[in-house]
Amino acid sequence: MSEETLYESEETRSRNGIATYLRRLARALGRGEPLPADEEQTVTVDPPMEPELAVEVERTGDKLTLDVEMEWVEEDGDLDIDAGGSKATFELYEDTAGQRRWRLVHDNGNIIADSGEGYASTQKAKQGLESVRTNAPGAAVVDQSKDDESENVESGSDATFELFEDKGGKWRWRLVHDNGQIIADGGQGYASKQKAKQGLDSVKENIRGAAVELQD
Repeated sequence: MSEETLYESEETRSRNGIATYLRRLARALGRGEPLPADEEQTVTVDPPMEPELAVEVERTGDKLTLDVEMEWVEEDGDLDIDAGGSKATFELYEDTAGQRRWRLVHDNGNIIADSGEGYASTQKAKQGLESVRTNAPGAAVVDQSKDDESENVESGSDATFELFEDKGGKWRWRLVHDNGQIIADGGQGYASKQKAKQGLDSVKENIRGAAVELQD
């Protein structure tokens, strides 16, 4: 029987980076959702309820390999090699002060994240949004309210989502890099903590594959 490779990737990652990817697969498995094969979520597979799982540790010379495989009959699952990886788009634009900014706009028209600051050039703004694209999916969420100290949803990122209540009683989130810089925020206040969490979860889910558009 012939063998056809539909998707393949190979790269060096940190242990935390690998853990973040595996957690993404685990969440999708637990929810019964299609599994993203790539970071941009443009290739997905949807296995049946009980696929075959094989785990193998192999030594070749001085190298060790850990293989984890899931296998099923194609007709029992589903494959999408052209999945719409994101339902959002990065818009790069110039503000009234002549600074370059970015915002992440959902297909429904809502701005779900923005840069929170202006940049001196388009290049700097692109570097800022790429930092957010890299760090947001794996960032832990820290709840700064009095009733709940923190919630580590994920790790494996150089940034942390901070969930907090502002002086007006609105709930907000911001993404803070380990160097102390706020690299993104929600751009709005939410009526409840739950709504704010839903907002940052939408960013986590859509930021990887979001296209970048330069506004006039």
